[in-house]
This record gives sequence, structure tokens and C-alpha cells, in this order.
Amino acid sequence: MHLQKKLFFITDSDCGSGKAIIKRLAQSGAHFILNSYSGGSALAEELELIQEASLLAIVVNIDLCNSAEVTEMLQFAEQQLGTVDVLIHNNNHVYPSTIECSDEEPFVQSVAVNAKSAFICTQAVGKQMMGKQAGKVIFVSSIHAEKPTGSAFTYSISKGAVKMLAKEAALVLGRYGVSVNTIELGPLGGDDQLFQSTISTLYDDYEFKVPNAVLGSHEDLAELVTFLSSDEARYINGSDIRLDGGFLLHYMNFKMKRP
Repeated sequence: MHLQKKLFFITDSDCGSGKAIIKRLAQSGAHFILNSYSGGSALAEELELIQEASLLAIVVNIDLCNSAEVTEMLQFAEQQLGTVDVLIHNNNHVYPSTIECSDEEPFVQSVAVNAKSAFICTQAVGKQMMGKQAGKVIFVSSIHAEKPTGSAFTYSISKGAVKMLAKEAALVLGRYGVSVNTIELGPLGGDDQLFQSTISTLYDDYEFKVPNAVLGSHEDLAELVTFLSSDEARYINGSDIRLDGGFLLHYMNFKMKRP
């Protein structure tokens, strides 16, 4: 799949998913706007790959919940590289919380970082895409948009909000040739610690709850993002694509595939 000269805006470039997506898209000739909380210091390897491939990148560190900052950044980027072709919203911050005793702050923070930022970025980038009658918006979400965690309820709520935001945006932006889809990412290495719970056994022996007993990776995610960004995915809009290896289909522990 060729994505030469397509401009990608990635909202969290420093995380594992962001780095894997950058590396994969660079192979296809993409240019980048990279929002980096480290100001680019965590992206030395990825920026070197971009430079070696003679591609272009703008590294920024902006508040994605501030519409004025996002708009100003996009105006600057348009002067340098043009308008955004693909938005990849991959904010994925987990705040441990339980509904019976959580303070308001984790709820507000989780909804802001994971969901409000998705709205602000989609609205701002969507205006550019509507103007040129083309574009892709991809939300890297989670199976926990549907399945409770038992340990981070504010995360599930924020991802559920993104799920419906995507459908509303697909309906409206789709009239302008823009596709909006979500990837509901399943378990990766370390998620048993990330979603450790006192009430849920979902992540107990979780690697064996994938039917083939093989966990996914950020590279698997990057491949799907690349496909959804391409012209080959032109007829996919408003979809939730579950990337979990069949994890959520599991229900009988004694049937797990073990070594």
C-alpha cells in the first residue's frame, strides 16, 4: 500500500503504538505531524528513519484539549506541509479507578485526555478534510469500549465515548468523502498489570484466552492502521474493527490452549 506524500497527524507519537505506526507508515512514504509529549526526545530512532527516507515531519507538543492550540498548529503545518490526509488519534491513558470510591479528578482527566481530545482533533482536522472532500480518521480505541475493566472504569467510559463520536463523525464527514473508523485493540504484553483488578478475572492467564495463545503487538496495530489509511479501505466507514485475536470470545478457562 502506497501512501506517498500523504500527511498523517498522530496524536501520541511517544507511546509504543505511535512509534510502531510511524515506522510502518514511513515505509509507505508518508509525511508526519507528530504530537510528542517529550518534544521529540523519545522519537530519536523514528525521526532518523523519517530523515533517511527523505520524508518530512513536524514535531509539536500541544494541548489536544485546547481547540485554539490545535487550530493554530494545523494552520502552521498547512503552510509547511499542506493539510492533513489522515488523523490517527491514539491517546490511550489508563487511570486506575473504581466507581464506588473514585474522586472526580480521574474521571475528568480520563475523559479529557482520551475523549475530549478526540473531539477537538476530529473537529479541527475534519474541517480541512471536508474542504478537499477526502480524508481518513482512525481512532485507536480498546475492547474496553465494550467490556468493563474492573479496575479503570473511567478508561472504559472514555473509550465508549470515542466509539460513539466515531459513528457520529462517520455519518457527517462521510458525506464529504471522509472515512471514520475505530480499532478496538485487545490485550498486549503487560496489560495484565495495567488492568489488574480485585473483582475481575478477565486478565488472569490472559495470554491463553486468545484462542491461538499468542498476544498481539503494536506492529499488528500498525499494519491495520496502514490498511485503513489506504485507498483499498475506501468503503469502510463507521466501523469498529476488533483487533484482539479472539480474546473476547473466551469463556471457559479449562478449554484454554496451554503449552
